[in-house]
Amino acid sequence: MKKHEWEEFFDREADYYLQEPFTKYTKEEVEFLLNEFKLPKGAKILDVGCGVGRHSIELAKRGYRVTGIDISSGMLRKAQERARQEGVEVEFIKADATKFARDEEFDAAICLCEGAFSLLGSSDDPIEHDLAILRNVYKSLKPGGKFILTALSALSRVKKVTNEDIASGVFDPNTMTFHEEIEAPDGTKVPIRERVYVPTELYLMFKMAGFEVKAIWGGTAGRWGKRKVDMDDIEIMVIAEKPLKDSP
Repeated sequence: MKKHEWEEFFDREADYYLQEPFTKYTKEEVEFLLNEFKLPKGAKILDVGCGVGRHSIELAKRGYRVTGIDISSGMLRKAQERARQEGVEVEFIKADATKFARDEEFDAAICLCEGAFSLLGSSDDPIEHDLAILRNVYKSLKPGGKFILTALSALSRVKKVTNEDIASGVFDPNTMTFHEEIEAPDGTKVPIRERVYVPTELYLMFKMAGFEVKAIWGGTAGRWGKRKVDMDDIEIMVIAEKPLKDSP
């Protein structure tokens, strides 16, 4: 069975991932998450698209029970190695985020730095793929559970697009997707699709999945904070909550 394009890329990227500059803010990011979640030690947190366990492991070190899911076996292998080295237990599961859910098991959830969300395979529907992830996270959260997600921003990306990019198929304005090739560290070129968003669209998608949106902030790695999204943000952060009672 052919691998999902992003699974292939991240399998090749796993040993090099922590060399990426945006991975250098883990402790500060976890502090931000915990200040928002306000959870007691021992609470259960779901990390969607956990990669090499950057946030999962740091959360486990702070006393939280973490389940990390990822489509890439290479990234999960690295995550398990790192968890052993750090002396913490994390439940790591190979799973497609569009299919994974557990009924009201988690107190909070995260999906950060394009952990599944925004990353499309060639056959993925550009709306249903990410909406399925939101619905699965909603199902997996306990009532009152918070969810923090970062998604690729259209504001910084689209202003560089030309009509030639549209004509050649590099950018599709109808689906807000980019079709490009990305080079893995071993030199292999993998064709990928990325979905970009404006804040209003994210707000509507979260509402469709049942969430109450509490805030939308600039979410670029290294620039997290309670500030408005700006035109230079690579990512947008959404802070949402599963209502205590479903609306009638």
